[in-house]
Amino acid sequence: MTNLQNCLDSCSIYVGTYQKYNNRSLYGKWLNLADYSDYDELIEAMKELHKDEFASEFMFQDYEYCDLFEKLGLISECHLSEDIYEIAKQINDSGYDLEVFEAYVDCIGKMDFNNLYDGVINYYMGKYSDDETFAQYILEEDIPETLPNYIHIDWESTTRNLMYDYYSSGGYYFKS
Repeated sequence: MTNLQNCLDSCSIYVGTYQKYNNRSLYGKWLNLADYSDYDELIEAMKELHKDEFASEFMFQDYEYCDLFEKLGLISECHLSEDIYEIAKQINDSGYDLEVFEAYVDCIGKMDFNNLYDGVINYYMGKYSDDETFAQYILEEDIPETLPNYIHIDWESTTRNLMYDYYSSGGYYFKS
């Protein structure tokens, strides 16, 4: 089995079935998505877990650390997208932490993965401790080093105005 890093390492689902649930049984098992190399291998493990049923309808009774996947519509009580492993791979290969993708969704709202990925790649500005630190970084990149020493910047006001052109969540900043 291949172990995907980051995205799937902390993503677990509790897999039961609707038939068992309707018969007052919560029998199932926690499965960590990182323990399976792809969606098909995960499905085979779920089928093996519930081999006592014919044509099991899987029920994901609980899941942990899947906020982004839930917001992208990749996981719900009755659905696990076939694309979840490919999307996790793209996030892992992007060079950005999962938190950057989560922050972008927090800023922009629900969207499909392609728009999310493009937004992070094109608009991510970095992580900063606060808006003023971010504003100073952005403006100091554009300010020539030869400014006279008698010029003083009102960083609070400048930050407030600058932030109209940016989004932030959890210290992650994006161009709007």
